[in-house]
Amino acid sequence: MALFNFLTQEIAIDLGTANTLIIHNDKVVVDQPSIVAIDRRTDKVIAVGMRAMQMHEKTHENIKTVRPLRDGVIADFKAAESMIREMIAMIYGDKKPLFPPRYKMVICIPSGITEVEKRAVKDSAEQAGGQDVKMIHEPMAAAIGIGIDVEEPNGNMIIDIGGGTTEIAVIALSGIVCDQSIRVAGDEFTLDIVDYMRRQHNMLIGERTAEMIKINVGSALTDIDSPPDDYPVNGRDLMTGIPKQIIVSYSEIAHAIDKSISKIEEAILKALETTPPELAADIFKTGLYLTGGGALLRGLDKRIGQKTKLPVHVAEDPLRAVVRGTGIALKNMDRFTFLMDD
Repeated sequence: MALFNFLTQEIAIDLGTANTLIIHNDKVVVDQPSIVAIDRRTDKVIAVGMRAMQMHEKTHENIKTVRPLRDGVIADFKAAESMIREMIAMIYGDKKPLFPPRYKMVICIPSGITEVEKRAVKDSAEQAGGQDVKMIHEPMAAAIGIGIDVEEPNGNMIIDIGGGTTEIAVIALSGIVCDQSIRVAGDEFTLDIVDYMRRQHNMLIGERTAEMIKINVGSALTDIDSPPDDYPVNGRDLMTGIPKQIIVSYSEIAHAIDKSISKIEEAILKALETTPPELAADIFKTGLYLTGGGALLRGLDKRIGQKTKLPVHVAEDPLRAVVRGTGIALKNMDRFTFLMDD
């Protein structure tokens, strides 16, 4: 039995549309983009994570890059399985274990996921070596990750803006009381920027460039304190076909992603409308908690605060809040068992 325990490794996985993070022995050991590069001729995986991201949108006909997750759920089963397996192998670096260990896993999933999509996540994890696979909803994991006591009879609203989905949930007594899950998040912002550059500047840019624009000058408001410097963008001129460079400012990008942010605001208001009155009273006192990569968008907390007239707190290290919560749930399995799905 001791040998069996020795061979069982515990890992917590945040399987995200944009990034996948893995916690092993209480440490984040893998933090990689959720992308796989595949050789079209042999169908073999040639790169995963950062290396595959460097190839993205720069490939020739023999290589294709695939993002196995779309809108927080698995879109390409085979690629997802390969990606999970390769990322688990990254835990050990060059030191490959003598015996392939069994894995006890907790994976977080969007709260608006269907049974079929849930099954796909579980199957992929089992194919990649998971022996005992449990699942926890993202807003719940985020709440645990930012230090909220989810077992208390107090209402807390979590807004987790990831790559593919925005999860909004009111949590009390270890359960999700009401939630909204919309497929508008970081990826949508990126597409908005690509679209804006094409319409406004007659310039074609790729997803990776749009992502860099979002990181460097992305903003939710057209007027913010301590604005970032203007950002030079390289792309292809649609009129002449020649590469060129233009400079964009944060207020332009705020205009570009304005509609998508409005959709997130609407979903937050909808979730607040369906909140039972006693929990709404709690939320008035505690405010809203922002997690996920989208929480890093400049001025977003201020904009949501203006819209809801409620205090908005951005989690520290919002990108890792979900995986941290998943790791805590894994360590305290007996305490949080009822939060998880098989």
